[in-house]
Amino acid sequence: MMNTEIIISLLLLAAHVWLVPMAFSMAHAKWLLGARDETVELSLLTLRAKRAAANYMESLPAFLAIALLIKIEGVDAGSLALYWLSLRGVYLVLYVLGTPIIRSLVWIGSVVVLVKMALMLI
Repeated sequence: MMNTEIIISLLLLAAHVWLVPMAFSMAHAKWLLGARDETVELSLLTLRAKRAAANYMESLPAFLAIALLIKIEGVDAGSLALYWLSLRGVYLVLYVLGTPIIRSLVWIGSVVVLVKMALMLI
């Protein structure tokens, strides 16, 4: 219970931090594979992906803490965890595409789900 959701959240972290920015930075493959001592100009999509990753890293610790408490307490919140993960995946796509209002609504939805998960522990 919750093992899969925790692992998926960490895979989504890898997508945010590594896969998506790398995909938009392939023009700088030498820089990506090197020590990154010099500065390169990153594309707009790469910069958006990096900002989305920073946002994900702000909410991931709360999700992981709540998920671990849910696992310890034996509470069934798997569907809420999957909703949160889905919303965060959609958020990444919307952020990279530059969709501001809908992206913000999706983010708010992910916060609401996180709060609902936490409330299940009370």
